[in-house]
Parts: sequence; C-alpha cells; structure tokens
Amino acid sequence: MLMFDSLEQMVVSAAEGVRPPERLTVSEAAAKYRYLKNIGSYEGPWLNETTPYLVEPMNELTNDLYHTVCFVGPAQCGKTDMFLNYLTYKVRCDPCDMMLVQTVQSTARDFSISRVDRLHRHSPEVGSRLLGASEDNVYDKRYASGMLLRLAWPSINELSGRPVPIVWETDYDRMTMDVGGEGTPYMLGRARTKTFGRNGKVVVESSPGFVVDNPQWVPRSKHEAPPCEGILSIYNTGDRRRWYWRCVSCRNSFEPDRANLKWMESEDPIECGETAHLSCPHCNQKYYEHDTDVPGKGTMNQLFENGGQARWVKDGMIWVPEGLVGTPARADVASFWLKGLAATFGTWADLVKNLRSAEQEYIDNQSENTLKTVINTGFGDAYTMKAMAEQRLPEVIRSRARDYGQKVVPHGVRFLVATIDVQKNRFVVQVHGIGLDDIWVIDRFEIKYSKREQPDAPGQWQYVNAGAFQEDWRLIVTEVMMKSYPLASDPSRHMAIWQTFSDSGGSDGVTTNAYNFVRWLRTGYKGESGEDLEPVEVQEAYPWYPHLAARFQLLKGEPNPNAPRVRLGYPDSQRKDRFAGARGEVPVLFVNSNMMKDTLNGVLDRLEPGGRINFPNWLPINFYKELTVEVKDPKTGKWDNPHKYRNESWDLLVYCLAGLLHRNINWEHIPWDQPPTWAAEWDQNDMVFALDGASPFEEEEDDTVLDLQKLGELLG
Repeated sequence: MLMFDSLEQMVVSAAEGVRPPERLTVSEAAAKYRYLKNIGSYEGPWLNETTPYLVEPMNELTNDLYHTVCFVGPAQCGKTDMFLNYLTYKVRCDPCDMMLVQTVQSTARDFSISRVDRLHRHSPEVGSRLLGASEDNVYDKRYASGMLLRLAWPSINELSGRPVPIVWETDYDRMTMDVGGEGTPYMLGRARTKTFGRNGKVVVESSPGFVVDNPQWVPRSKHEAPPCEGILSIYNTGDRRRWYWRCVSCRNSFEPDRANLKWMESEDPIECGETAHLSCPHCNQKYYEHDTDVPGKGTMNQLFENGGQARWVKDGMIWVPEGLVGTPARADVASFWLKGLAATFGTWADLVKNLRSAEQEYIDNQSENTLKTVINTGFGDAYTMKAMAEQRLPEVIRSRARDYGQKVVPHGVRFLVATIDVQKNRFVVQVHGIGLDDIWVIDRFEIKYSKREQPDAPGQWQYVNAGAFQEDWRLIVTEVMMKSYPLASDPSRHMAIWQTFSDSGGSDGVTTNAYNFVRWLRTGYKGESGEDLEPVEVQEAYPWYPHLAARFQLLKGEPNPNAPRVRLGYPDSQRKDRFAGARGEVPVLFVNSNMMKDTLNGVLDRLEPGGRINFPNWLPINFYKELTVEVKDPKTGKWDNPHKYRNESWDLLVYCLAGLLHRNINWEHIPWDQPPTWAAEWDQNDMVFALDGASPFEEEEDDTVLDLQKLGELLG
C-alpha cells in the first residue's frame, strides 16, 4: 500500500491515472524515454537510427486500422526491443493493460528478470511509475496509472482468461500451435482482445520456425510467403510489407535477400564469409557490409524519408526511381517480413560461414537441423526440407508444353487411352494418346452432373454421386468411352478411344457400383431370353451398346509392396451371393502404385522423344500443380500426398501407365512393324473413322447372314 506525506502527493499520484496520452509515436516515445545500459556495449538513449526498420512496425502499433501487427524477422535484428519500446510508450504515454506471452513459463520468468526489470532500472521515466514492491513480482507489474503488465505463456488458463486490450506474443514459432486443443496462440489472443474493439490489438513476432508445407507452391503475389504453419501464415493475411534498398547506382530497388548474396567459393567457410557481398539484381552494383566507395549495410538501412536508401514496401506496390507505384494490398493486419541480411546486429560474414558449415554438415551426415536453424534464424527465411525441395516445380513441367492443337490427335499417336479418377461428386477424366514410345495428353475434363433432376428444380441436374447411384456410372459410356477426337491433319476424321481404365475405390458404395457397372456393360441388364429388364425411359437415358465391356477395366491399388507392377485378379471370388459387391466374376487390375509412381517420376524427367510425356500448351497451371504434390519419403521409400492437395493429373497418368501393361494393350511388346489394327497407322487403324461414316461402335449390317428363302433362290 502506498503511503503519502501530503494531500498534494495523493493528488499527483491519482492524476497519473487520468492524465491524457502524450502525443508521441512509439518510436518517438522510445527515443525520448528509454535508456539502454548494456555493459561493454552501447549505453545511452534508444536510437531509432540503429534499427530503422523497426520504426514503421512500432508506429503501426497505435494505428487502430489494424487489429494485428505481425513482424517476421531473423535473430539479431532487435525485434524483441519493439516490445520494450511499446511498454515504454504505454507506461509513459497511453496506459492500458498488456499481456506478454512467452514460449514457456521459464522463458517468461527469464524475460521478466533480465529485460523488463532492467528497463525499469535503467529508464527512470518507466521505472518510477511502478507501484511498490508488493505490486511488482515476476509475472505481474502494476503501475501508478493502474496499468497491469502480465507475463504469461501459452496455456489454456493463461490465454482463455479475462479480456485484455493488448496481447503480445513473442518468438511465436517456438510455441505450441494447439493450446489445450482450443486453437493457436494467435487465435486465442485475438479472442481476448476483441472486447476492446478498435483499441484491442494482438502483436506477434518471431523468426520462421516451420518448414514449407508445399515446395511446389507458386506465389500469387510478389510478397506472398510460402505455405507454412506459424507466423508466416499470419503474415500472409496482412498487407505483406518487405524491406527494400534503393541502389545508389541504378536507382532501382531490391530486397537485401539471400538470392542476392554472393561470395567467393572456397572449401574454407571463413574465407567464404570474408568475401560476402550483396549484388544489385538490376545493375550488379556490389555492396559490402561496411562503407567503402559505396554505402554499407548501416548506411543503406537508413530510412528514405530521412535521406537514406531504405523503406518498407507493401505487396502490390513497386518502388521505382520515381517513387512508389501500384495498388497496396488492403488488410486489417499490418505484416512485415525482414530478411537477415538487413539485420543490424548480425554480420554477413557469419551468415555465409554458418551457411557453408551447415551445408557441409548435411553432406557429411544428412542432418538438416543446423541448416534449418541457419535459414530460419540467421536469414529469416522459411525452410524447405531437402527431400521436398528436390521435387520438380509445376512451372518447369509447363515450360515443356507444346502447341500440338487443342483436343486433337497429334501425329505419332496410334491409339487413345482414357483414365478416370472417381471423386465424391464428379468423375475426373484424362485422355492420352499413345505412340511407339511417347505419350501425349489429349484432353482433361470432369463429369460433374448426373441425369437425375433436382427434386425442387425441374430441368436442373444433381451432382454425380458414384457411391450412391449406380446409374451415374453409365454416364461414362457416352461421355468417355464413345468419345472421339479429330486428327490434327484431317479434322474430318476422328480417332475413338480404345481402352478406358477407372479406379474402383472411394467413398462408401463406390466399389459396389463400379462392379455393377461392369456387369451392366456386359448385358445391358437383359434377361436370359433377351427381354429388357429396365423401363424404357431408363434405357433411353442410359443407352447400352454391345462390345463395350471389353473396352473398360477397373483398377485398384495393390497393398503388397513386393507385388508385380500390375496383375489381373478377381476380388472375393469365393463370394457368390447377389448382394456382394465383388463376387469373383469382375476382373480388377491390381496396380503396384508405388512402383508405377516411380516409373512416372522418371518419365516426367525425360525431355527428349523416345519415352517422354507431351503436354499441350492449353492446360492450366493447376494441371501441373497436381503433378507435383506427391513426394517420396526418403525413409520409407513410399510416395505420399502429405497435405491432401488435388493430385488427379498425377494419379490419372499412373493409371495410364498401368493400363498400358494390361493384356488388351501390352504396350511394351507391341510389334510395331506389324501392329494390331487398333494401333496401326491412321489409314489402316480400326479406331479411325470419317465423321460422315460409321463409328467403330456402330453395328454394321452383316451381309454374310442369309435367310433360307434367299438361299433357296440362289441355289434354285
């Protein structure tokens, strides 16, 4: 309890709680009221010129247009000092309760003793506003204004208590991302501040700590961060500001980023570090850490508005010699990402030395731990695991695409193979042209709508549901199996699809309906005496054609990793009851998926004819993304889609390669000097037909069958 010697002292003390805020920015308040006393290093007032990149993030802390300020930066950049400066501002200029969330309880305790208490000791304008010793303990600090600072850690009790206007979460990526099963620390912090509306704010700061989820990610904007858990995911929800320098030579701007860092190659990491320099990507002007005949890091870092060469640039804008142009991203999160080469308290020599040493450690023992730490905390970058980084990029595959026509059969194709991936509410179809050695992607489309009308909207069709409705499978006949494509050199002639392969798994009911579709292909559900067993309207909606059953084959993944590439089997051949989905009479092509994916992976790397896959230039980028989402685990040797991204292009090509091994094709052993007629040159190919003639699926009149009367006339 405070004791007062006079009424005047009581009035002065009480006035502290109602005094209007001093009109200063956070950076101005830090320069005016914070004093540093680092033994053996700098002693004196806070200097914004030392870390100029912190000025704008600090000043946005009082901008009520943003409910969150997010700062991504490396170690040695002074980002933790932003909190001490903000605390100084709040205590001295605009008091309100605050909560600082550290990674664990022990770090909260250490920060309280080593940083907050030191601020109180060395900055009299802050420390003098503390109440007595009873109001100053390790985890709680109360000030004369009534303001309370609470030091906490990410536990459900700490982050789900009473509301607090300011929640600051430091070293965010070293926290648990699921607090008590209730969500991330950031979302729980947001919940605590929402009561205060525009006066509530969450601040998160950290160096990146999580690996990139998808190495094939393609940025949608220049400043977008790769997909990661943690602070970079929060950064992406904001206006995405990056720190730029303006080249003193060409006046163009560039980011002091790892991509622009150069050094002389040497087996000695120290020697590599000693030659480190940045190179302007526009004119190759070299910049060294310290001032030479051109400015060094410290000079280049000074704010442009103060006569320096640096500034923050929002996503959507470009800093050209004439100034900022473009439309900035709009968001209610102010987000900043500073790279390690601009950090005041780190050196380029150390960064390069540590990087080279970590790379050598990886070569020696395949451990990525040190390398990840250097990239995350040294360079302030996201890290991609080596096993994932070595996967191909969608743009690389797309760059090989050629203009051989849109949905036409190019020269070299001898027959067509369609493959189908069964999804919950659609069939995804890919058509491939097969030649002597190469494969061409001819078409890619989806069958989304059934022939079942919406109950409450006549004339509008329901989505396909392959697990619930057998009749939806029959769409494959007219939409896929009987489809044909014009020849590139003669559109008046078409080539029909020779074989169709479809997976037989998926949601409940898919397998049973798939098997029943094969049974329907055989007979059209006709009785033993030939009569139709279905209503006329059903027959008309789903026409049946003879000879199609042999052109369709179901596939299924082979669980045995040591199985052959493909094998034809009959699931549940011992079951004969009519209610069993598989009763042993429907053949299924079992595919060793992992082995076939290895094959596809190798084929995708081939650039020259004689075993490559060709892509038309009209396919969208998503097609190529689907080819790159699966990765091979270096430990298990198995292919996996860890984040369950769409991968139909990949799967459909796997089905194609497997289907080519089916006995109806046997691609590897086709005698191309005397091929079967369905794989012959176009003029002799059974699957090529003129549009004004009969297709391969239409029954021709059999002139060899004569009735007895005609036979008698001929003989008579």
